Amino acid sequence: MPDCIFCKIAAGEIPSNKAYEDDDVLAFHDVNPQAPVHLLIIPKAHVAAGAAEITSENSALVGHCFEVAAKLAKELHLEGFRIVTNNGAAAGQTVPHLHFHLLAGRDLTLHLG
Repeated sequence: MPDCIFCKIAAGEIPSNKAYEDDDVLAFHDVNPQAPVHLLIIPKAHVAAGAAEITSENSALVGHCFEVAAKLAKELHLEGFRIVTNNGAAAGQTVPHLHFHLLAGRDLTLHLG
């Protein structure tokens, strides 16, 4: 998609601080990190809107994104980590391209109540 910032990053048109790359997936450091470790894991193919667009046709790609997350967590020796995906503006999604945030390096437990 020509106006998608993540498509441009995946194509190398916009530089990124890469943590992992293969033919189908790119992982890079978030420019506005919310934790000491904050990586974005994206499929290189544009999956519009996000999690709401996961289908039987692209679910293997989504699974591969999680395989990449596991590989990175092992390489970075993360004791614990969180994977987050937002779907839609009401959930905080700012880029309409399926992506996963890998967060770690601080206490990520939620204290509710």
